[in-house]
Amino acid sequence: MQRDQIEALIPVREPYLWVDEVVEVTPTQIHARKHLPADLPLFAGHYVDFPVFPGALQCECAFQAAAILIAQTRQTTEGRIPVIARVNNVKFRQVVRPGSTLDIHVQLVEEMRRVLLLSGRLSVDGQTTAQLEFAATEADQSRLENR
Repeated sequence: MQRDQIEALIPVREPYLWVDEVVEVTPTQIHARKHLPADLPLFAGHYVDFPVFPGALQCECAFQAAAILIAQTRQTTEGRIPVIARVNNVKFRQVVRPGSTLDIHVQLVEEMRRVLLLSGRLSVDGQTTAQLEFAATEADQSRLENR
């Protein structure tokens, strides 16, 4: 799955789209990738003289991959959108440098009514860079718009 197909599934666009391609989707897992070019503007400021891809954005990569998984494999309720409700046990294992390609693996661990419990693992060249557990649920889009 390429960029145009991804954009058809989730309401995220540049400069905040952190999934470039989907390698594989099953009913309970997704493998996606994000290429991080050396000239990505955020590297100019995070950090000066030692650019690294922020851990918080690694989490966002997993969240967006989960949104694609949900859009591909679950029926959403009209007027509701998937949102992240909780993040637990986040571990950052290695820094991610410019020019890297992140492999993003998200797995559905458990499904309870409208709550999905997921786990994510990100890696570069087979080396884990981040791990996390998180929950996604549906929110009423009209209530979010009125805030």
